[in-house]
Amino acid sequence: MAQALDQVDYDTLDAAKRRFIDAAKRTLGFASAYGIVPASGLGASANAFSFNLAPFLEAGARELSMTLVPEGLGTADDTRPDDLSEEELRRFWWNIGIKIISCLTNDAATSGMQTILLGLYLPSSTPETIFTPAFLDGFLDGVVEGCKRVGCVYLSGETPQLKTKMIPGRLDIAGSVFGVMPAGVAPIDSSRLDAGNTIVLVESSGPHENGFTPLRKLAQSLPDGYRTKLPSGQEFWKAINAASYLYTPLVQAVLGEGIRPTAMENITGHGWQKLMRSVKPLRYVIETMLPVPEIFTFVEGHLEGGAETMLSVFNYGAGFAFYTESEQDAERIVILAREHKLTAVIAGRVEASLSREVVIEPLGITLKGDSFGIARGV
Repeated sequence: MAQALDQVDYDTLDAAKRRFIDAAKRTLGFASAYGIVPASGLGASANAFSFNLAPFLEAGARELSMTLVPEGLGTADDTRPDDLSEEELRRFWWNIGIKIISCLTNDAATSGMQTILLGLYLPSSTPETIFTPAFLDGFLDGVVEGCKRVGCVYLSGETPQLKTKMIPGRLDIAGSVFGVMPAGVAPIDSSRLDAGNTIVLVESSGPHENGFTPLRKLAQSLPDGYRTKLPSGQEFWKAINAASYLYTPLVQAVLGEGIRPTAMENITGHGWQKLMRSVKPLRYVIETMLPVPEIFTFVEGHLEGGAETMLSVFNYGAGFAFYTESEQDAERIVILAREHKLTAVIAGRVEASLSREVVIEPLGITLKGDSFGIARGV
């Protein structure tokens, strides 16, 4: 007996793709300083971006430094209550749209790269339950807003239906970005990082995209789950879902001022251990901390390990770090951050050491490098 053909739900997928293409069209002018995308070409298997080389030729640049960064959002989009209203869902997905832009472009910014192009990969097994009006309205508006803030073009995407590989009702959100260094500026690769440098920390809005595995587990034990209220009255799910800060505009402003940080780090997975990302045996002494957002003190009060564990997992209120050769440059970065509506502080200094470590003096905590296996400059 012949079986009915089990095929991909192209009606749902094609309708979603048209929405994604419409969103892409809204971003075409965001990277106009670097080139253009002919709108007539959108919807092709490979969309073209015409890169403007004039500024690089005028600067006498003989090389074009670029990057390609792939990244995934993880489980942040699963960290919500099941009873969200349509308006709450739209806001939730708007924040998730910002978060995927954040985890892609903030990583690129650590080398000084300006993200130009962005692509997304969103596989699911049941697109009919994923690509709802609330998702498409919220997520795509968030992506467009994120691209606008960063100054990049959402150029391409893929939304495959993977019936046997994905959990029904779940979505994976990932993507990649193409970025370039500004004309005449060399990539920031930590090779100049050294003892005597000054450390600047820039605030975060909350967990950003990291630490959601323990946050999801914690929600299971809270009296009202994700709806549990923090002391301020804000619900747990809203606090952990706050839209991430996008640091590319600040990084480009710093470079545009002629400041050349010796290193920059996006404080994500591994928390403050990321401050000792360089392979060099250095001690990073933190004397002044940024205010710790309520969500972190709330979580700290419910998980074992105290502040040391929090610092090893979460950004704990500090989302990005600059290292500078002079305190004057550090002071200027603090001012530039304020102009970009971000709070930053001169947090401490880099010292010579026999091994890598981060010393957080206000908390009396030292994070040792032997527990942090990744390093930049290997």
